[in-house]
Amino acid sequence: MDDLYGLSKTVCKGALDSVKGITVLFMSDKRLKKVVRPVTSSKDQNMLQRIVQCCTLNGGIFCLSIVIFEYVILPALDYTMSVAFGNLNDNIWLWTRSLLSWTFGAVWVLPIFLLSKIINSLWFQDIADIAYKQKKGDPQQLSRISKVIADFSFSLVVQFLFLIQSYLVSMVPSTILSTVLSTVHLSLLYSLYSFEYKWCNMGIELNSRLSIIENCWPYFLGFGLPLAVITSLPESYIISGCLFSILFPVFIISANEVSPSKIKVFRLKLFAPVLSITSTIFNRSIGPAIKSSANTANKTQKNRK
Repeated sequence: MDDLYGLSKTVCKGALDSVKGITVLFMSDKRLKKVVRPVTSSKDQNMLQRIVQCCTLNGGIFCLSIVIFEYVILPALDYTMSVAFGNLNDNIWLWTRSLLSWTFGAVWVLPIFLLSKIINSLWFQDIADIAYKQKKGDPQQLSRISKVIADFSFSLVVQFLFLIQSYLVSMVPSTILSTVLSTVHLSLLYSLYSFEYKWCNMGIELNSRLSIIENCWPYFLGFGLPLAVITSLPESYIISGCLFSILFPVFIISANEVSPSKIKVFRLKLFAPVLSITSTIFNRSIGPAIKSSANTANKTQKNRK
């Protein structure tokens, strides 16, 4: 019973810590108004500017344009055609709606979605670097360029495969079980996204980053839970992506402000399958520098067992 209480408490702490970034932004805004520390205020202003840009691009331009198209333009056209064509409207409207939706998706939604992904990644990095410098100073770097490339490439594939794994567990026949498994996967993945900027700036390699997630999984489950729940509400993947891009900067800032809570609990090895697959892929197809990173991950996997 005590173990269950401790686990629940740690999950709740992680959830509360995930929104600490809002407090940091509020304090940054107060510092900007007081203009007591010009250098820090300049950094705060850059961080706030990036967050405003994220909200404007993803919410004000991208997401709002989809909402206007779906709930204003299409209903208005439907009403206009029903007045013009009467009983013939159903067949005509079905064809017209499909054509308009496809055109809007191909000409506007897809290009803007891809462009926003690229721009967001750059802005997220800026926000993470500024938040890290404010909290800990200049970031540390991995010792060699080859190591940086290996770590980044390996991490990217692991995260992609883990996202697929989260989708696969969501297909479990039991609705409750699939929802729980999917939410746990997404929560841990979003926590990894949030803390990875900080850990990379600290010079921590991928195998160590994943070990921290697996060892302190109750805390990271709670930390990523709010974002996982909010982004799962929309039925549209595009709208969900917009919400993620708007809210994610707060989680990046929060990750720089907190230290994960440890609790005596079993290690949750959810990353083990994707680590094994990624190691196999990289060992067979990539050069020596990245093979070294893959071999390190393999050794880590054996040590875990």
